[in-house]
Amino acid sequence: MAFIQYFARIQIESGSRKLIAAELARLGVQRPLVVSDKGVATAGVLDLALSATEEAASWPRFLDVPPNPTVASSEAALAAYRREGCDGFVAIGGGSVIDCAKGAALMLTHEGPLEPLLARRGGMDKIGPIAPIMAVSTISGTGTEIGRGAGLTFANGEKGVFLSHHLIPRVAICDPDLTRSAPTRLKVGSGIDALGHAIEAYLSPAFNPPADAIALDAIRRLVKYLPRSVADADDDEARFELMMGTLEAAMGMWKGLGTAHALSMPFDDLGLHHGTLVGVLMPEALRFVLPVVSDERRANLAQALGCEPTAIPASLAALNAQIGLPAGLSAMGVTEDSLERAGAIAAGTPFNHTAARTGTAEDYTAIARAAFN
Repeated sequence: MAFIQYFARIQIESGSRKLIAAELARLGVQRPLVVSDKGVATAGVLDLALSATEEAASWPRFLDVPPNPTVASSEAALAAYRREGCDGFVAIGGGSVIDCAKGAALMLTHEGPLEPLLARRGGMDKIGPIAPIMAVSTISGTGTEIGRGAGLTFANGEKGVFLSHHLIPRVAICDPDLTRSAPTRLKVGSGIDALGHAIEAYLSPAFNPPADAIALDAIRRLVKYLPRSVADADDDEARFELMMGTLEAAMGMWKGLGTAHALSMPFDDLGLHHGTLVGVLMPEALRFVLPVVSDERRANLAQALGCEPTAIPASLAALNAQIGLPAGLSAMGVTEDSLERAGAIAAGTPFNHTAARTGTAEDYTAIARAAFN
């Protein structure tokens, strides 16, 4: 069955931040809670995003979002929302900020524990409407600004994933100007995450030709423009194309993700950057997956990447080196004694079930070992 579904209004162009007030008016939101983080605020990007919106001076702000969003941070944002009498969220930042706002909006309309709503517990159909969210991206990569997913870490350190079309922000403001000052390490990790979204969505066995076409176009854009954007923050064309590729990759994600994302989850629990993990894991994940992929699909992927079909994993490894990703899990601080546990967790994630090749705990442990050094 083919299934692809889009709900968000997307404004993508340089200067689209000027449309924040008009888009909130369309939603009927008068007093939003601005959710961001201290890094975005300190860099001046938060003020830049809101500079064209006179009403923003009176909007309350919540800036205590950690690098990997937690249930506790969403609870704190929700407390601020209620205390300030807000009627919607404006999330200005990267994936962590937007997921934190999604968590708060979810808790607002769903009482009780969150665990039954997790995707791995079949919670998709239990999630109903949430408070309106506008997502204003300050980095290109995660795709959560138009995505149906949200990841939050629980108090026990476990990262949970929630999936529902109700979690899609009502409006996405994608202004490449807001990504200009993003730290290089975040730009690299987030951009390679988007490429991982596109590749794994394309390889997912679900039947969806429109999503396949979108994913292939995303791969072409990201491979061409991610290195340019990393090399020159003032390259306007590269920043726009990187943002467009990110959006396309997120659209393709409706097919599902795969092996690298499944294996990234247990390492996310260690506080490591999610997108960087996906990039480091992708070459070995592809070596595991590609033997079961059809010749035609392998050829199409290779063409989008600009390499021969037999060189797909090597081309991803070369791209990683070009943009400065860590050379293996060990370089990120992962310890060898954590690999077996990671393999067991990865096998139980939703992404393993949408991957081109389903893996066992032993398979995932072997992939992690191959990506270790």
